[in-house]
Amino acid sequence: MTLSVRQATPADAATIVEFNRRMALETEDKVLDPEVLAAGVAGALADPHKAVYFVAEEDRHILGQVSVTLEWSDWRNGWLWWFQSVYVRPEARRRGVFKALYEHVYAAACADPHVIGLRLYVEKENHSAQQTYLALGMEWTPYLLLQKYPL
Repeated sequence: MTLSVRQATPADAATIVEFNRRMALETEDKVLDPEVLAAGVAGALADPHKAVYFVAEEDRHILGQVSVTLEWSDWRNGWLWWFQSVYVRPEARRRGVFKALYEHVYAAACADPHVIGLRLYVEKENHSAQQTYLALGMEWTPYLLLQKYPL
């Protein structure tokens, strides 16, 4: 499988909305309001201060996504990048799609001297995802979060 990772564009909005809808249903049994979701995704794609989406593709077919949001740490005088909206199509899972997305974001974070760590939250019962994140070097925090700190 030849995967490529790129920053999402407004042309990817429908796929991102659909992936977010599926993720909410799958992980939280939650049905999202489609208008609110579409507006939220459009807002993020239009303003990188809200979030930046990345997609993993194979043959121009999007297999997975992540978004990254920012948190300023005054305690550490640096930015924490949060992984959010993590989704991989079921038929593409366990094929390295999330790993490719993660490594892309990790490399960008390491290249920015103002970024001090990566974080994410994960559903308590999503043991498969937890194992994936831990295998990539993330660690449990005292806050019941995962992080990669320091970079």
